Amino acid sequence: MRTTTLLAVALGVGALAACNKSPTEQAAENVESNYSNVAENVEAATSNAAEAIESNAGNASSEVKAAGENTAAAIKNEGKEKANAVRNSAGTTNNTQ
Repeated sequence: MRTTTLLAVALGVGALAACNKSPTEQAAENVESNYSNVAENVEAATSNAAEAIESNAGNASSEVKAAGENTAAAIKNEGKEKANAVRNSAGTTNNTQ
């Protein structure tokens, strides 16, 4: 109850203070508030853009890494196939003699 009363009194005093401001003071506060809102929007947009860039960079690096791993695996497999072919041809040559 005490907190509610204190809050009601504070709101009442704030409302009275706002009423006693000159039009120039009120206009200045409105301008300040508008610029503050714009600044917050710019910060949010910048943060979102940075997160998107970071995410895209992470995805691109994962794709490059995967492509490198796939290429390496293909080279290893090709080498194994050639080695097996050499072994097989050497084995058939020895068997035919």
